[in-house]
Amino acid sequence: MNWPTLALVVLIALLQYPLWLGKGGWIRVWDYERQLQAQRQVNQKLEQRNAGLDAEVRDLKSGLDAIEERARYELGMIKEGEIFVQVPQKGPLTPSPPAKPAAAK
Repeated sequence: MNWPTLALVVLIALLQYPLWLGKGGWIRVWDYERQLQAQRQVNQKLEQRNAGLDAEVRDLKSGLDAIEERARYELGMIKEGEIFVQVPQKGPLTPSPPAKPAAAK
């Protein structure tokens, strides 16, 4: 290999270094793109949560139905004159084991 060819190869390598490994090179751009995509997903989840909270706040401010519903389900409150009926959940009925008599000492 003659010296002009070697000089051109070295020059091309020196020009390629900042493109791939330097500040603002392709590797960092790919890494930033990956981080940006991850942050966008986190932001989307938070926006959905915020929209739900906003709807709940507007509902609580605008009407008494939401307040009444929360009082019934979270605090167990009933209206005056209502009769409370509790329906047990469906499931297998298992009798409790018989009590063992205490041993006499």
